[in-house]
Amino acid sequence: MVIPGNNRRAHHYEALAQELSGTYGVHVIERRGRGLSGPQGPAYSVETEVDDALAVMDHTGARLVFGHSYGGLVALHLGLRRRVSALMAYEPGVSIDGSFPARWLPSFNRLLAEGRHAAAMATFLKATRLAPIGDAPAPVFHALAFLLMRGAEGRDARAMMATTPAEAGEIIRLDSDGTRYANVDSPALLLGGDRSPGYLTGVLARLAHVMPDARHEIVAGLDHNAPDLNAPGVIAEQIRAFVRSRVPGEQSH
Repeated sequence: MVIPGNNRRAHHYEALAQELSGTYGVHVIERRGRGLSGPQGPAYSVETEVDDALAVMDHTGARLVFGHSYGGLVALHLGLRRRVSALMAYEPGVSIDGSFPARWLPSFNRLLAEGRHAAAMATFLKATRLAPIGDAPAPVFHALAFLLMRGAEGRDARAMMATTPAEAGEIIRLDSDGTRYANVDSPALLLGGDRSPGYLTGVLARLAHVMPDARHEIVAGLDHNAPDLNAPGVIAEQIRAFVRSRVPGEQSH
C-alpha cells in the first residue's frame, strides 16, 4: 500500500506501482481532498488518514506499507496503531524539536484565501526548498509556480493546495522530541536523498535511533521527488531489497 505525499495524487505514483507490480499487488491510496475521495472535513487529523489507510489494508489484505513525505508521517502513525510486515517511508513529514519550517504557513493561507494560487505556490516552494532550484531569486519561484498553475496538471494542483494548510498544520501540531515513535515496532526502512533539504533528511537518524527495529539510508543523487517523479525504479528496488531481507517469502497481497 502506497500513501502519497502532499500535493500528490495516486496517479503520480503510477511508475512506482508499475515497478513493484511484478512482485507485489500494489494499492495506491487517493487521499482525502483528491479525486473521488471525500473531503478532509472539519475534524481532520493524521488519524483520519490512518483510519482510511487501515480500511484499505483490511479490504485488500496488504501487509507492506510505503509512505512518501506527508504520506510517510501517516505511515508512521499507522505503525503506532498496527504492526505491519514492513513499514517504509521516504522523507516522512516529521518535525522533531521544531525542525519543520513553519513561518511560511500564515502567508500561504492568506494568499490561498485570496485566490492567489500562483503566489501561494511560490511561497510554498521557496520556503520548503522542495523545488530543484536552490536559493534562486523570488521571481524564479514565481515563474515556476505560474507554470505549475497553468500546466497540464494546473487544475489538480490548485485543488490539492486546499489540503496543504491542514496537512502542514498536522506536521506542526505533532512536533515533538520524536520519542513517540519508539512505539512503532514494525520492521522499518527510512529513506532519504542527499539532494533533499536537511530538515527532511536530518530527522531520519533520530527516528531510526528511537524506533526499535528501524534503519535509515540516505541515497546518493536523489531528491524529495524520487518516489513519484525522478527515481521510482531506485525506490522500488530499495523496497524490494528491504522486504526480501526482513520478510522472506512475502509475495503479492
